[in-house]
Amino acid sequence: MTTWIENPEGGRDRGPAGFARAWLEALVRPRRFFRNGIAPGDQAPGLAFGVFVALCYVVGLLAFSPEPVVGTETIPLVAGSEAATATLLLLAVALFVAPATLHLTAALQTLLLIAIVPDRGGVSQTVQTIAYATAPCVFAGLPVPLLRVTCAAYGALLLVVGVAVVHRASPVRAVLAAAVPAALVFGYGFGGFAAAEAVLAGDGLGVVAGVV
Repeated sequence: MTTWIENPEGGRDRGPAGFARAWLEALVRPRRFFRNGIAPGDQAPGLAFGVFVALCYVVGLLAFSPEPVVGTETIPLVAGSEAATATLLLLAVALFVAPATLHLTAALQTLLLIAIVPDRGGVSQTVQTIAYATAPCVFAGLPVPLLRVTCAAYGALLLVVGVAVVHRASPVRAVLAAAVPAALVFGYGFGGFAAAEAVLAGDGLGVVAGVV
């Protein structure tokens, strides 16, 4: 995770410290980050970042969900072991689910950008933009509806900001282009919609069961 391509065009600092700085700057200085930290052809760090956030989310679900995540009809036990099932689940998320979801969402985002934003960046930049927009969702696995809604809403806002900056879109075009991908990633993927229902039901500081 310290070297990704030999000659990246700009992009982020390498190594764990650079990884942490990317997370912090995406949260507190998103415009600056998306302007300086998204590099054409330098996709791997963003992919790793998105996988890391997804793993944080799933670990939060496994560790803190008030209802079982494994050992259910949705995710049955493997070999009768919760530990083995959780390990396989995390491997599946890291190796298949998160990368596939990120790239499929980026493909959808690209189609929307083609229709809405005439002068836009490349597909690699779109992958990175979506990945780094998930930065707030490292906390979304905690079963507090208000926190999960906040994480999802902030992630959606970061995606709009990223699309506006990276693809040189107006605010209105950025909102139109990012609305559906944001709903899929943050509303469904990170549980924002279900948490919003819990908040509207008056359980904003209670707990909400997570579903992978």
